Amino acid sequence: MKKIGLFFGSFNPVHVGHLIIANYMANFTGLDEVWFVVSPQNPFKKKSTLADPYDRLEMLNLAVEDCEHLRVSDIEFHLPVPSYTIDTLTHLKEKYPTREFVLLMGEDILESLEKWKNADIILRDYHIYVYPRPGYDGGKLRDHPAITMTDTPLMELSSTFLRKAIKENKNIQFFTPQKVIDFIDKKGLYS
Repeated sequence: MKKIGLFFGSFNPVHVGHLIIANYMANFTGLDEVWFVVSPQNPFKKKSTLADPYDRLEMLNLAVEDCEHLRVSDIEFHLPVPSYTIDTLTHLKEKYPTREFVLLMGEDILESLEKWKNADIILRDYHIYVYPRPGYDGGKLRDHPAITMTDTPLMELSSTFLRKAIKENKNIQFFTPQKVIDFIDKKGLYS
């Protein structure tokens, strides 16, 4: 049975921090692949700050097109908005019954997991691999049996930082793949 890590997010835009975390998880934790699951509308984020979901999907496809163990999923594009993780997991389990799905999340997200829809079912039925985030420790769920803390390199880069840099016309070379920068420039995103 293939073991797939699911890296949920807005990826607004994708940056090297996302890619390093996904690559680490795919190569150092026993996962066979990591799927970036693009959320068209995260229930915890303002819609006005998000680039078009298809643009975010395309930037991810450009970023991982040469990566053997990284994939991009548009599964949430075919589900009701806003996207709830439990609904996506249920759909994926039905669509891919021979795969085992593991959630990937940062310590900051783990600290708020109990606020999620059906968090108790997620913790009961799925494993969660957690990567470190500056200023967080995972909170009280850190020692839950479903949680595996990883030694993923600490990433302090954020999409918010990138959007601000683009708006201020700063050079973002090396913060995201060149193909993504070219796409952002071509579409005039975040400026």
